[in-house]
Amino acid sequence: MRLRTQQAGFTLIEIMVVLIIVGLLAALAVFSMGGSSQQRELENEVRELYLLMQTASEQSVLNNLEMGLQFNDDGYQFVAFQDSTGDWKASGERMFRLRTFPDWLVVTRFIESDAPRLASAEDKLLPDVVFFSSGETTPFEIEFTAGKGSDYVHVIASDGVSPLEWRHPGDEDGP
Repeated sequence: MRLRTQQAGFTLIEIMVVLIIVGLLAALAVFSMGGSSQQRELENEVRELYLLMQTASEQSVLNNLEMGLQFNDDGYQFVAFQDSTGDWKASGERMFRLRTFPDWLVVTRFIESDAPRLASAEDKLLPDVVFFSSGETTPFEIEFTAGKGSDYVHVIASDGVSPLEWRHPGDEDGP
């Protein structure tokens, strides 16, 4: 009579089923947590502008000068008010250089039109948003979306007196 010996271990089929299940769960986790690359890039663009705007606002107060943010068709640049000549010039600091937005990024600006601008209408570098040396800014709201009709919206806003506010998609609207 032969005794049957039992072998311990898993079969190849069992190991492969477990690996497939783990791989599917990992892919699902990466997909659901990461979002799309365009959404991540949109958030990075907004974060960069938000931080630059905060820096410009702080520089205005610390250096007792007025700085501005000028939007153009495909990007933005920071400008500084020259007291000696009474006009706006591109900021000489490297961090405030001219920057461009990706082609798919849609920027919608709502800027107070009757706020003081510190320049004449003929000034070529007239900024859309002014950061005053008193710590105030031009009241504004800027929306960033990934393409037209997208409901994934980031907003940078200020009422002119309060600090800059960055509202992420899904956040409640401000007061």
